[in-house]
Amino acid sequence: MAELMKHPEMMGKAQAEVRRVLKGRATIEEGDMSEFHYMKLVIKETLRLHPPVPLLLPRVCTKSCQVNGYDIPVGSRVLINAWAIARDPKYWEDPEGFKPERFDNSSVDYIGGSFEYVPFGAGRRICPGMTFGTGEMEMILSHLLYYFDWKLPNGMGPDDVDMSESTGITVGRKSPLYLIATPYMAI
Repeated sequence: MAELMKHPEMMGKAQAEVRRVLKGRATIEEGDMSEFHYMKLVIKETLRLHPPVPLLLPRVCTKSCQVNGYDIPVGSRVLINAWAIARDPKYWEDPEGFKPERFDNSSVDYIGGSFEYVPFGAGRRICPGMTFGTGEMEMILSHLLYYFDWKLPNGMGPDDVDMSESTGITVGRKSPLYLIATPYMAI
């Protein structure tokens, strides 16, 4: 929600898509999720910029190798920095920018085959909750976009949204995001 509040044009586009697909229906169903193309791009871009776990679970090197000129001996524990990979200008144009369209017509996906985008890890140790987690994000965001209009409090503008993150095993917002929700439809 913070990225959408910081980028109101993208909020409007995602909200318009959800409302157009649902056409005033009272409920949102799981089958509707396949119709929310732009909303899914927003979620992918959000996970790129704000991966829930910035350092993936440690791996143990099974044979000696060299990575970017560094010798990695057998038995070494290796951490993958998903946060840094997702901001690497070698892989991403304008890596600090929030641009959901970068995933439009792109083969880069959650499933771990594109190593420049690993919000859920990759390989045999990919997050077992990936499908459930992405499904929940889609369902929750579609409800928030469909049933409510959103605005920032106390005359705040998009540039006032603080995007600072906390540090730790998981990443969250450093300060809470307060929004004013106005019902769009009677629930």
